[in-house]
Amino acid sequence: MTFAVIKTGGKQYKVAANDVLKIEKLDAEAGTIVTFDQVLMVGDEVGAPLIEGATVAAELLETRKQKTVIIFKKNRRHNYRRRNGHRQLLSTVRITEILTGGAKPTIKAAGVAAKTDAVSEAKPAKAKTAAKAPAADAKAAAPKKAAAKADADFNDDIKLIGGVGPALEKKLNAAGVTSLTQIAAWTADDVVKFDDLLSFKGRIERDEWITQAQDLVAGKPPRSKVDQDAAADKAEDKTK
Repeated sequence: MTFAVIKTGGKQYKVAANDVLKIEKLDAEAGTIVTFDQVLMVGDEVGAPLIEGATVAAELLETRKQKTVIIFKKNRRHNYRRRNGHRQLLSTVRITEILTGGAKPTIKAAGVAAKTDAVSEAKPAKAKTAAKAPAADAKAAAPKKAAAKADADFNDDIKLIGGVGPALEKKLNAAGVTSLTQIAAWTADDVVKFDDLLSFKGRIERDEWITQAQDLVAGKPPRSKVDQDAAADKAEDKTK
């Protein structure tokens, strides 16, 4: 039993223990063990179409966007050109076991073991610092006051995002998006949803709306203001 053939995300992969491969996005956290029950082949045994009781276990290493793929469309003599970009979300997994006969995974993820060790080591440190709890509470109060002040000065206006004007604000409001905090919390699925719903044609990713919203929520100045200041500094340097 040296290899297996599994099916996931509409594709088939030939895998063996310790293989690292990129597959379609999985809904799981990094550092956890995931199992694939659609096993088409194990060694010389071929399923019809699946092998009953066979699974392949793997550790989910990470899920991230891949490099941008440019989609360019052009019609000759019609003055028609369209340029869009797409970044696919893929999960990277390491195969840990190939199991048959309904067996359960026996190997734990390295990330899970590391988290357990970190928790057990942190307990004695917490006991030692228990006597200094009042001082720690006083220090913790300062960041809370600063956060409260930042919240008071925070202007939750989606037009602060570079490239979003009154017209786009009206579209977003009609779709139920009225605040920067909503955009800052968008997932990749939300980006695809609103991009298709409002026909933004990749603008959300190109203009980095989520990053801009997160910066604004964190109290940073709007990107347009930063760009203006940078341009002013550059012009001043040239005059010197």
